[in-house]
Amino acid sequence: MICLGTMNFGTTVDRDAAFRLLDVFTERGGRAVDTANCYSSWDGTGDESELVIGAWLRERGARDRIRLATKVGGRPVPGGALMDCEGLAPGTIRSAVEDSLRRLAVDHVDVCFAHLMDPAVPLEDTLGAFEQQVEAGKIREIGLSNQDLEPVRQAGTRIAWLQQRHSYLQPFPGAPFGPQRVLTPELAEYVRDTPGLQVQGYSPLLSGAYTRSDRTFWPHYDHPGAPPRLTALGKVAAELGEPENRVVLAWMLAGTPAVEPVIGVSSEAQLVDCLAATGLVLGDEHLRCLEAA
Repeated sequence: MICLGTMNFGTTVDRDAAFRLLDVFTERGGRAVDTANCYSSWDGTGDESELVIGAWLRERGARDRIRLATKVGGRPVPGGALMDCEGLAPGTIRSAVEDSLRRLAVDHVDVCFAHLMDPAVPLEDTLGAFEQQVEAGKIREIGLSNQDLEPVRQAGTRIAWLQQRHSYLQPFPGAPFGPQRVLTPELAEYVRDTPGLQVQGYSPLLSGAYTRSDRTFWPHYDHPGAPPRLTALGKVAAELGEPENRVVLAWMLAGTPAVEPVIGVSSEAQLVDCLAATGLVLGDEHLRCLEAA
């Protein structure tokens, strides 16, 4: 399954365009929608994405057709410094969930993620607050996003979802992504060995750098391991007659563990192109080629 990311809905992707993308996504069988209570605070207030999704759900009567996920903990504190966020204290989680439900115009979300690590709050307190929301029927499943391995291990089976930065091209170890965390091999192994834990990967297409001549890969991906992977990707794409973007998404879906891509698109053409990856089957030889690199 491919998940529709909605970071820019209501800001750089206006309401009408967002409605069209949600319509096309669901018409073509998509059902997983991801947002957060801070999207997009850098272009607006942070309310916009949830408000647009809530309006679409009301107008289309579509609540039962999608798996709706939001995230709390990363909303900027009014008047605070850059990356001065609300955090994951129990009281903050309770009020943030209530605010998200109001903006989304729903009585529950299917998944609620802790958006960022908050070292100031014990993980047990954060998980306990989320579990109280589950007991109250306001969220169905708990997720962690942008986490290191040890907190994920500590959470164990109390969480159902993990969401990390992930793509076919790997950054050099320790690459600085600020509060973002990548899906490391160790985390992937943990997910693979933990029944019931599912993983999503955001920024899977690296802002279009795989296929667009006007986009370049971030310096984080400039290391000796990158060219062989790009060569393998190009070889597989050419043999299949498919664009590299689709091969990347298909590779994520075919992995062990399978990683559900969270795609961010701004046009119907981009969306349709990405969704075509769900029908792309990578054979054993192609998977071996991609992995060997």
